[in-house]
Amino acid sequence: MVVLITGATHTGKTALAQKLTNKYKIPYLSIDHLKMGLIRSGQTSLTPNDDDKLTPYLWSIVKEIIKTAIENSQNLIIEGCYIPFDWQKDFTENYLRQIKYYCLAMTARYIQNNFDKIVRYENAIESRLTHNLDKAALIEENERNLELCKSRNLNYILIDNEYNAEIEL
Repeated sequence: MVVLITGATHTGKTALAQKLTNKYKIPYLSIDHLKMGLIRSGQTSLTPNDDDKLTPYLWSIVKEIIKTAIENSQNLIIEGCYIPFDWQKDFTENYLRQIKYYCLAMTARYIQNNFDKIVRYENAIESRLTHNLDKAALIEENERNLELCKSRNLNYILIDNEYNAEIEL
């Protein structure tokens, strides 16, 4: 089984992946780590600011990692914001049966009420190079992601009153 965890920045994707790794003893892959490895090694001329170009570039690699894990009957958690919302088109039904997808989405109310906390915990799991989180942009990205999940009938975990993202495998 492969578990995909995606969502906007600062939604707790990495924290949830680590929690699942500890609970189920399943390894996880951070797409951000893959991104930075490719950038720092000079394997790509893309930069961390090239989000629109990074998604198709990284997904072309990640989808093959997913297929390889499934073909080898290996469990894997993959987390990151570089999973396209049309990800299912890249897999046959045999693969899709072995993939679980979750998108983390915070409501505008949650972000408004907890923005200071979101900023305070932004480096709890991994260090971020930039510290200029914009509340309005964060709300917009989460609302867009939630609508895309709903319109495509994708699983999502809505974070509204308190942060309690949980997944049972």
